[in-house]
Amino acid sequence: MTSPSDAGQPARETGPAEQTGAAEQPGTVRQPGTVQQPGTVQQPAGPSRHRALRRTRTGGVWVGLALSAVVLLLLLVFILENGQRVEISYFGAHGHLPLGVALLLAAVAGALLLLIPGTVRIVQLRRTARRHHAAAQQASAAAEQASAAAQQASAAARQASSVQPPEGTP
Repeated sequence: MTSPSDAGQPARETGPAEQTGAAEQPGTVRQPGTVQQPGTVQQPAGPSRHRALRRTRTGGVWVGLALSAVVLLLLLVFILENGQRVEISYFGAHGHLPLGVALLLAAVAGALLLLIPGTVRIVQLRRTARRHHAAAQQASAAAEQASAAAQQASAAARQASSVQPPEGTP
């Protein structure tokens, strides 16, 4: 709002605090869309946090299928563009295949060769994890037994100390 004394200056917007006559502290900056109560810190109006979306298995499968479809489409284009026939020899076997198919078979054979040592390592890690899990369960069971024995001994000691001998006995 403007007053008659501000006649030569451009009009400016006033906030609720100015309209009600509340004084602002020097050095504060008022941002549009904010409300400040006396003695409080200025915060933006409305929700300030964004709720994080959790990833699900279905979403992961969907992304995996989409990427697989793109890769298959690229492989199909590769095979169709490399259709000239080439002679292939492998351990005495001879044959003719399209170049794209021959290269694809070579890539699959290489992936299988990589898959074998990877599978062996995964099996080793799973066996080790099972052994550690079994050892941890045995240690936990032993700790529970020791705790139960300590509780029984403590209860027996309390019971023995609560029994007082009758007066007059030395």
